[in-house]
Amino acid sequence: QVQLVESGGGLVQAGDSLRLSCAAPGRYAMGWFRQAPGKEREFVAAIAWTADITYYADSVKGRFTISRDNAKNTVYLQMNSLKPEDTAVYYCAAAGNTGVVRREPPYWGQGTQVTVSS
Repeated sequence: QVQLVESGGGLVQAGDSLRLSCAAPGRYAMGWFRQAPGKEREFVAAIAWTADITYYADSVKGRFTISRDNAKNTVYLQMNSLKPEDTAVYYCAAAGNTGVVRREPPYWGQGTQVTVSS
């Protein structure tokens, strides 16, 4: 079974940066989603297993960067210029290709909390 474990969340101030990590298999397209209190889970970013294709939600373009190191079986989400509205539980996800991971990934991690204060 595919097992995903997120880490790197924390409490930061607006404008600060965080890097989330996800221990994951190297042959899957990977994605990041987030869920704020009282809201549904939303797509954040996705990356192909070869790392040559990436996708981002409009709300994070230019601020967040998804990357991966397949030799370390790790996917990252570099989060810069954080805003209070970025506060959410962030989830790592996996699927066979980026099209699926962006829309309906079958595998999920347990999530890591990111809190951005104003």
